[in-house]
Amino acid sequence: MTAADEVTYFDQVPGSMPGPASGLAPDPALGAAPCTAPGELPAVFASPFAGGAPHPIARRAADALIAWLRARPALEASLHAPGGGKMFGVLVVVAPDGRVGYLRGFSGMLDGAWLVPGFVPPLYDLTARAAFWTAGQARLAALDAALHALHAAPDHIALRAEHAALTARHAAELAELAERHRDRRAARHAARDAIRAAAPDAAALHALDQASRGDAAERRALESAHAAVGSEIAGRLAALDAELARLEAERAALSREQMLLVHATYEITSARGERRSLRVLFAPGEPPGGAGDCAAPKLLGHAYRLGLRPVALAELWWGAPPSTGGRHAGRFYPACRGKCGPILPFMLDGLPHAAPPVFGAGAIAAGEPRVVLEDDWLIVVDKPCGLLSVPGRSGLLADSVLTRLRARHPAASVVHRLDLDTSGLLILAKDPRTHAALQRAFAHREIDKRYIAWLDGVVAGDAGVVELAIRVDLDDRPRQIIDPVHGKAARTEWRVVARAAARTRVALVPRTGRTHQLRVHAAHPLGIGAPIEGDRLYGRGDAGDAGDAGDAAAPAGHRLALHAEALAFSHPHTGRRIELVRPAPF
Repeated sequence: MTAADEVTYFDQVPGSMPGPASGLAPDPALGAAPCTAPGELPAVFASPFAGGAPHPIARRAADALIAWLRARPALEASLHAPGGGKMFGVLVVVAPDGRVGYLRGFSGMLDGAWLVPGFVPPLYDLTARAAFWTAGQARLAALDAALHALHAAPDHIALRAEHAALTARHAAELAELAERHRDRRAARHAARDAIRAAAPDAAALHALDQASRGDAAERRALESAHAAVGSEIAGRLAALDAELARLEAERAALSREQMLLVHATYEITSARGERRSLRVLFAPGEPPGGAGDCAAPKLLGHAYRLGLRPVALAELWWGAPPSTGGRHAGRFYPACRGKCGPILPFMLDGLPHAAPPVFGAGAIAAGEPRVVLEDDWLIVVDKPCGLLSVPGRSGLLADSVLTRLRARHPAASVVHRLDLDTSGLLILAKDPRTHAALQRAFAHREIDKRYIAWLDGVVAGDAGVVELAIRVDLDDRPRQIIDPVHGKAARTEWRVVARAAARTRVALVPRTGRTHQLRVHAAHPLGIGAPIEGDRLYGRGDAGDAGDAGDAAAPAGHRLALHAEALAFSHPHTGRRIELVRPAPF
């Protein structure tokens, strides 16, 4: 395999990049690729985690990739079918002879295949995986079939139903007996009171005690009878459950064995030529599913194999959005942290590249945050965009609202949080008792909050309610995704307050307090359907759209247009109703 077999070279004209003018002709479906002048190449490789607009030459390669995809109707239909979208990537490279071209890649598999003509191959050793993959998958499939057959067997289903019916009947009989015993107990209590009120009668009281013991004996007898009747069914069911557990344990062990073998097929190479295994890069933890299969590592790995120097990368989503939300066709996205976080820094070692961004490290004026209300027990501040509510977990980012307020109030604590990029009203308590009282009020939904936001798009309708469960994206923290099965319930009420061209100003009232709730509910197609302007995680950010350079950019300053403008709550000590409003700065 040679570089000419893999790289699409930009057309060359006199005065462009030095080196041969000839090269691999671009695929006809791409159209004419633009020529490249020496000054057009970036001085250093941008951080894959930075997000934002890619370098112009990488964007042109991305446009060409989209044209290539659009020229293939069957593949386009598959990608735009529900759940069919995919992350793609382009890597601009310089060959040893000076020619400039680009590689194309995709995350995971494309149209059910790891190897697709025109795209880089996977990082793993194809021959090594072939040696065990087919047999291992066949064994897993056989175990899956055995488990399914056992669950679906008519005898199994009938036994479960018989056990459930017997359990329900026994529960009903015990409930009926308990009701009779309650009536008898009440009658005995009344009889005892009457006997004691008249004249002590030891024999009569003894008889009542015996009756009480008789009830207890009757319950024990019924429970014993139930145990005798149910023991045979319970024994058969236990044997069946033991077989299911055995098969599930065997499947889990085989699955782990397969993953260990899979991980061993990946050898990650750095720009210096050093090699590491996937498991070493993720140690002491385990590599997550799909680690090494994202577009960026595949592109870099193949460039190194071909002796090409990477100069610019762009990753974009193409096709239908995922059901979890957060991806839109034609938009550029940074590399994920969960799968690529340990891999890409190693791969870029030896290649001049920019450091990944550290959000929250920007300079914030010394007078911030401004105090809106303060008394002996609490403080309400107007947090600026770009200042953390509390210090970062890693210890690298110490500046925060809490850090600054503790300089004056050492016992202060943040009662609730606002995202780094969100501005607005934030409550802090001066003592533990006040903190606990305010947190109880939040838990009981006794504190009302209202946000204002500009959305990037035209919103259909004037008001509504979004109820979509949310959980963290385990592969790309801190991103949150919609998950109706494993997510936590989340509810947002919204109404339009202004419309301006392709923007919509809305008021948002969260009835739950999930991480990034408003941002996710705004952006998701099943939510409001328009991301908040300036949202670097769920919206356009400042990246724009591939293939549509005329689209509007993010608002001036590239800030998140989300502000907590109103708070209303009862003071935990005075009981006074407090209502605060701080207009949005946008």
